[in-house]
Amino acid sequence: MVEKNFIKIIAAELNLSTVQVENTIELLDSENTVPFISRYRKEKTGNLNENQIRDIQERILYLRNLENRRQTILRSIAEQGKLSDALKKKITQTYKLHELEDLYLPFKPKKQTRASVAKERGLAPLAQIMLAQELNSGNVLDIARAYINPGKKVLTSEEALAGARDILAEIFAENSDIRQYVRTSLFDAGTVHSKLSSHESVKEFEMYSDFSQAVKAIPPHRILAINRGENEGILNVDIKVDEENIQQRMHQEYISNEHSIFLDQLKLVSLDAYKRLIAPSLKREIRSELTQRAEQHAIKIFAINLKNLLLQPPVPDKMIMGIDPGFRTGCKVAVINRTGEYLEGTTIYPHPPQGEYFAAKSILRDLIEKYGIEVMAIGNGTASRETEFMAAELINEIKAEREVHYIIVNEAGASVYSASAEAREEFPELEASLRGNISIARRLQDPLAELVKIDPRSIGVGLYQHDVDQKKLSRALTQVVESCVNQVGIDLNTASVALMKYISGLNSKTARFIVEYRQQQGPFKNREQLKKVQGIGEKSYQQAAGFLRIRGGDNPLDATSIHPESYAIVQSLLRKFSISDIFHEGKMVQKKIADENIDIQLLARELYCGVPTLTDILQDLEKPGRDPRDELPKPLFRKDVLKVEDLRQGMMLKGIVRNVVDFGIFVDIGVKQDGLVHISRMAKKYVKSPYELVQVGQEISVEVLNVDLDRNRIALGMIDEQ
Repeated sequence: MVEKNFIKIIAAELNLSTVQVENTIELLDSENTVPFISRYRKEKTGNLNENQIRDIQERILYLRNLENRRQTILRSIAEQGKLSDALKKKITQTYKLHELEDLYLPFKPKKQTRASVAKERGLAPLAQIMLAQELNSGNVLDIARAYINPGKKVLTSEEALAGARDILAEIFAENSDIRQYVRTSLFDAGTVHSKLSSHESVKEFEMYSDFSQAVKAIPPHRILAINRGENEGILNVDIKVDEENIQQRMHQEYISNEHSIFLDQLKLVSLDAYKRLIAPSLKREIRSELTQRAEQHAIKIFAINLKNLLLQPPVPDKMIMGIDPGFRTGCKVAVINRTGEYLEGTTIYPHPPQGEYFAAKSILRDLIEKYGIEVMAIGNGTASRETEFMAAELINEIKAEREVHYIIVNEAGASVYSASAEAREEFPELEASLRGNISIARRLQDPLAELVKIDPRSIGVGLYQHDVDQKKLSRALTQVVESCVNQVGIDLNTASVALMKYISGLNSKTARFIVEYRQQQGPFKNREQLKKVQGIGEKSYQQAAGFLRIRGGDNPLDATSIHPESYAIVQSLLRKFSISDIFHEGKMVQKKIADENIDIQLLARELYCGVPTLTDILQDLEKPGRDPRDELPKPLFRKDVLKVEDLRQGMMLKGIVRNVVDFGIFVDIGVKQDGLVHISRMAKKYVKSPYELVQVGQEISVEVLNVDLDRNRIALGMIDEQ
C-alpha cells in the first residue's frame, strides 16, 4: 500500500502515468541499468528517456528513505506512550522530511537544554500556570516566589520566571505549525544579506560587500559565490525577514488572554523562542536548501556541458600531431596514426627562454613530411597562442606541398591523465610530461574515448565545481559519462578498459577481463563470445550486449545497436522484404514499408514486438553501425591566426563555444583570450537560459562588440544566422 502511494506521488510530480512509474521502478529493482531501460525497455516504460528514469530512481529512493525514517519516529513516540491517533495520522500523511522532523521534534530525545534544566529545578508547574493565562490580577513575582528553591539553584523570583520562560520557549519553538509558518515566511518574504567581515575589500567578492536579494529570487551562482566568501571568512551572511509578522502569528497561537498578568512574560517567551530556537535552525535549514538547489543547478550545468563535450564529433582517419605548448619546459610533440597508435614524440623549444624557433619549426616540418600529418592539435594552455603563430606560419610555408590544418584543443585534464596509473600502464616507457601531448592528439581523434580516462571534474566545463558536494558531483558526472558511452556504443575489439567500464552491466573488473580475453583469444567474432568471459553472466550480458559493437564479425547485426534479443525479429523483417545484406540494403526496409503503405502497428504485431522496438530497429537498419556523433558539425580547423590587437569593433568571426554558464557563453575566436557573449547579447529576444540556443563545442558566428586590452576582456554578440 505504501509503495502504491509512492507511485501515485511520483507520477503526479513528474506528470507521468502510474503504469510508467510502476514498471520503471520494477525494472530498477531488478537491477537493470538506466541506459538499458531507456534503450531496450521502451514498451515497459512508455518510452521514457534517461532523465525521466533517473528522476523516478531519485524520488523512489527519497520516499523509501523517508518511510524508513517515518517508521523509526512512530516507534520512538509509541515507546514513549505519546502516540495519539491524531499525531499518528499527521505523521502518516506527511511526505516531506523536514515536516516529519518538525512533528517529531517535541518527542525527540535531547541532550540537556535550558528547558530540561528548568524542569529538573521544579519549574514546570509555574510554566503551566503562565501558559494557562487564567490570572488577571496579582503580581507575577509573588506567584513565582513560591518556586524559589535554593537546593535546586532557584534563588529568586526572577530566576524562577526565567526558567519557566525557557520551558515555554521550547514548547513554542517545537510547534510544527509555527515552524512551517516561519519557514514559509523566510522563503517567501526573506532576503539574503551579505557584508564584509572586515573593512578590507576583496575584489572577487566586491559585489557582495553590501548585498541583499530576495531568498526566492537569488540565482544559484550568487548563492555559491556568497557561500565561498563566507567559508573563506570574507563575508558575513544572514537571512532577514519582518519579525513583527512572525511574532503576531506566535501570539495568535499562544496568547489567549490579553488581560493575563503573564502577558509580558509570554511575549518575552515568544521573542526568545524565535530568536534563540526557531530562527537559527530554520535559517540554517533554508541556507542549506538554497545551497542544495544551487549545487543541483551547478551540477546540472556541468553535466550538460560535459555531455556536449564528450559527444563532440570525432576526427577519424587522420594523421594527427599533438602539441602540448610550454615556455620553460618546451613544447611536447606527439604523432599518432589513424587508429590512435603513438608513433613518435619529441620536445621542441620555439619560445623563450631557449627560443630555438627555426630549429623547432624545422623539426615539425620533418615530422609532417615523414608521417603525412594532416592536422596539428595544439593545447590551449600556456604558450598556446605563441605556438599557434608558429603552426600557422609553417602551414603557410608548406601549403604548396601539402594541405595541413591546425586546431586549438581544450587540454584541461591532460596533465591529470599523464600522471595517472592508466597513462603509466599505457606508456610505461615515456615520462609523464610526454604523455599529455598524446592525450591532446587523441581527444581530437575521438573525444569520448580519450576524455573518459580523466576525472570529469578536471575537464573544466563547469562553474563553481569545487564549491559543490563532491560526492554528488562525481555521481552525476559518472552518470553523464555512462549515458554518453552507451549512447555512442563502443567497438568491443578496440575499446580500452577506461571506456568499456562505463558500458551498461560492466565495471572495471569485467572490462579488464574482456580485454584479457581479447588479448589471449584474439578479436571477438560475435557477441555470444562475451558469455565465455570471466565475470560475464546472463544479466551482465543482457545489460551490455546491445552497446558493444563487432565490425566484420560473424553476424552483421553485431555491428549495430540492435540487441541480440531482437535478432529473430530482424530476421523475420528482412525475410518479409527479401533483404539479405543490411549494410547495402538495410535502408530499403523503411522505403518498402512506405511504398507498400504498411501500418507500423500492424507490422509490429505481426513480428511480435512493440512499436518502439520496431522503430529503433528500422532506424538502425537505415544506417547500420552509425555513430550518432557523425551528424554533428565538425570542429573548426584553421590555417591562419588572429591576434587580440587585430580585433576591431564590428568584426564578424566564427568561434567555438568553450563553456556555457548562467550569465552567458565563453567563445574561442582564435585569439589568446576567450570572448564572452553575455546572455543579453545572445539574441534579440529574451533568453532565459543560454542552453536554449547553444552548447559546448558548437560553432557560432559572433560580432566583436568591445576589446579591453588592459583588462584582457573581449565582449562579443551572437549573430543570428537564420
